[in-house]
Amino acid sequence: MVKAPPDHTPMTVDSQDSSSFESMMPITSPNQLPIHSMRKKIIQTVFNNDCCIFLGETGCGKTTQIPRFLYEAREKKFKSVLNKKPHRNKNLICCTQPRRVAAISVAERVASEVNQQCGQLVGYSVRFDEAVSRQTKIKYMTDGMLLREALLDPNLRQYSIIILDEAHERTLHTDLLFGIVKQALEYRKKSKKNPLHVLVMSATMNVDLFSNYFNQAPVLYLQGRQYPIDVFHVQESQTDYIHASLITLFQIHRSKPLNEGILIFLTGQDEIDSTCKTIKHIVASGTESLEPILVLPLYANMTTMKQMLVFKQTPMNIRKVIVSTNIGETSITIPGIRHVIDCGCVKIKTFNPQTGLELLQVQKISQAQAWQRTGRAGRECSGACYRMYTEEEYEKLAPTPIPELLRCNLATAALQILAMGITNISNFDFVSKPDEKSIAAALRELIYLRAVQASNDNTYELTDDGRKMACFPLDPKLSRCLLASSNLGCLEEMLKLVSIMSVDTIFLTSSNINEKMKMQRQKFTMNEGDHLTLLNVYKTFIANKKTKEWCQMNKINRRNLLRACAIRKQLRRICVELQLDIKSCGTKFSPVRQALAHGLFMNVAEYFKENDYRTINDRHIVKIHPSSVLFGAKPSLVVFTELIQTTKRFIRDITVVEPEWLLESNPDYFKTRLSSK
Repeated sequence: MVKAPPDHTPMTVDSQDSSSFESMMPITSPNQLPIHSMRKKIIQTVFNNDCCIFLGETGCGKTTQIPRFLYEAREKKFKSVLNKKPHRNKNLICCTQPRRVAAISVAERVASEVNQQCGQLVGYSVRFDEAVSRQTKIKYMTDGMLLREALLDPNLRQYSIIILDEAHERTLHTDLLFGIVKQALEYRKKSKKNPLHVLVMSATMNVDLFSNYFNQAPVLYLQGRQYPIDVFHVQESQTDYIHASLITLFQIHRSKPLNEGILIFLTGQDEIDSTCKTIKHIVASGTESLEPILVLPLYANMTTMKQMLVFKQTPMNIRKVIVSTNIGETSITIPGIRHVIDCGCVKIKTFNPQTGLELLQVQKISQAQAWQRTGRAGRECSGACYRMYTEEEYEKLAPTPIPELLRCNLATAALQILAMGITNISNFDFVSKPDEKSIAAALRELIYLRAVQASNDNTYELTDDGRKMACFPLDPKLSRCLLASSNLGCLEEMLKLVSIMSVDTIFLTSSNINEKMKMQRQKFTMNEGDHLTLLNVYKTFIANKKTKEWCQMNKINRRNLLRACAIRKQLRRICVELQLDIKSCGTKFSPVRQALAHGLFMNVAEYFKENDYRTINDRHIVKIHPSSVLFGAKPSLVVFTELIQTTKRFIRDITVVEPEWLLESNPDYFKTRLSSK
């Protein structure tokens, strides 16, 4: 048994901070939170400095209470000095979160504390959803949404206080915001009008990086609640962490009181759905005398309402078991959790700048992530964490995760930086500067996509198409698909398709590929591939008036499709503003496939031999994923959306294309790449 050292105490949103509805869990008075005793010190530190760093210990209430402290202090000063009504919306306080579930749930929580509906004094803004009004003064938002606002106003003049929360997660958007906010801070300090205060909140002890980046910004330590946690490691290395996690789950279930909830960390949606199904099957089979279990999945691609189910109080005599990705690792806290089972792995994307391909694969977590997961068990009382890896394996883990900026495709980031008028990306003030090869690869991709053009002085600027692409909250490849479809007369279809691709799976049984599922999909299958099959599902869903009965009969995720409909409306609005030609190609889908070729031409694989394909970029051998409608078929040339690594490399979401379409999309790119056979 290993006790968690104080330096690795997980620090994220307090358990009282994370409920999205007042009825879901008891509300703790703000005065009872540890942070309340530091209110005066917090207010003085923020308003006496341009920027400050807060190291927020677990359970202190920093995410919910600090924006309130600052708002109330500022309004009180404003009224006493000027004797006027509270100032206008341009002096908003924003608090960024890496994940939409945290932004929404915390906003709902704070709104309930002030006895108002979310969207009045306190609101939120996340991708494709928001609750704000003219009365909103405190806005919780994803870091990606603030980044998009910076495209229109790099100096972020409507905000007087910007709080970058969960900075230790080092997401791509958060790292970009560091540079943008630092630039806005310097500009507004020089202008001496509408001063800006920046607050960076982190949950790891290594805050020197942030302090140094913001010119030796002062660091304030916030104490909080953390109950003791017993940490157990397995004695031997595990080859199957899912099997080991299930064994551990039922050992806990047999020996611990039912009111002690269990949180299991796995790597992805497929694993989680399959594991939830297995748990339910074991309990329902009756082979053992087991008490009932309420098992709930938690991952990013679920609808908000489904995510919020994990916060509800569990009925008596039923154990709550949550099976989660790393979305449950930080930013949110699930009430009632006493036991954590940590598989020790996470699914992340890594980018190879030499090949231009992004690979989704399972990797080991870092030590910092391990302690974040451990801390989920000690939020309300003492708990235990069971690690499915040995103590020796833990010691070999990297101390901290690699920042997303250093392992991802930078094309989206580069497009956003250029859209803000920064012509030399290498000179952008990164917290951790990416490798020059990665920057060059991103610019090269944007040039191939005709979004960027190079100048003689080693600077870059957006093309007309690039400026349009930057307006879409999408990967540049998908934005190019939309522009190409406008020219090919099929933008109506491409809007539907891109919207469906933005919500991930729409098939309820996609995690369990079997004959029944294949038969269920058969009625929607299009011989040209997965993208047109998805489009067919969308169109049939609309034709059947979006009914719940139709979705249940066809094993379709109705909520995801409804969300796709909402996304389509917003994307269509952008297309109208950009004056794109919105037409339909009717029942002739060749233009849709051609438009996909124009955007996904860097994700091409050609038939090699037997059931193997070879990617055009790096000549790696890949296979068509079993979930594809083209599985078992042997088209000569395909584009794909995703490359994933399990026991083998698979390409997923595939469409058959013609060589001439690829050559037309970018002749220079394919001069030496397409096979001569």
